[in-house]
Amino acid sequence: MMSATLTICHAGSLSAAFAGVSKAFSAQHPSVQIVDVSVGSVALARRLATGALACDGYASADGLDIELMLKPAGLADYTIRFARGRMVLAYLATDPRAAGVDAENWYQKAVAQGVVIAGAHPFLDPGGYRAHLIMDLASRFYRIPGLYNSLLEHYMAPATGALGREFSFQFTYEHSAAAAAANNPAYRYLRLPDALDLSDRSKNATYAQARVTIPGLGRAGAAASVAIPASAVTWGLTIPRTATNVEDATAFVQVLLGPAGTAALQANGPAPITPAVVGRAEAARVPKAIKGLAIE
Repeated sequence: MMSATLTICHAGSLSAAFAGVSKAFSAQHPSVQIVDVSVGSVALARRLATGALACDGYASADGLDIELMLKPAGLADYTIRFARGRMVLAYLATDPRAAGVDAENWYQKAVAQGVVIAGAHPFLDPGGYRAHLIMDLASRFYRIPGLYNSLLEHYMAPATGALGREFSFQFTYEHSAAAAAANNPAYRYLRLPDALDLSDRSKNATYAQARVTIPGLGRAGAAASVAIPASAVTWGLTIPRTATNVEDATAFVQVLLGPAGTAALQANGPAPITPAVVGRAEAARVPKAIKGLAIE
């Protein structure tokens, strides 16, 4: 009997957690072969939209990628928000350029001569455009004209090399930074004010003062560009309309949203949203087998 294939496309920030979810799924569905595709969420969305990649499940580091890109292009019917987190500023304690950095002076350290801030490309990855959004919000929060441009001049994407050599600071997800710190005693990170770190959903109206515009999906009928407002960090998932293995994709989502998935997220990050949430207007479009979702 030929095994079924299930292609799960997900953000790189979910790799550790999804390894656990895939293991639990495979124990329940041994005849299903999982094809794991991990890359920047926006890059994944573009490949999905142009037919270069077939995804049975799509999990993004930003639920807005589904809301603002896949849905308008007719590729998705709903967004399930299943995890949350925050952005932090990472550095090495051994790097003299980061000496004395804290949550109050970080932006002064970051614009010092010769300092490079590393990050992903904003056109390819939510981590990249979130870095730009944080820099914009910092200019507003500290009320320093030109701070956004000054920070932007020090930002390098895509990031290359190693923290502490080619670059001194990096905006990243807290769970990713915590994992790196567990493996490297010199690796440190600091939490920014909650007005900047995109951790508080009650501040979404304030966060949304900052936005970035990225190219659209390159698909007929899709917008040429998409404006993405800053919002609290949440991971979202959907089963695309183009999925060819909806049954197993639904079963995978059941595992992700169940005890095994919650445990994998708690162990590796990002933090699970329990129960996961879906918009009221789209709740009826979610597969019936996925039960217990909260309604936004």
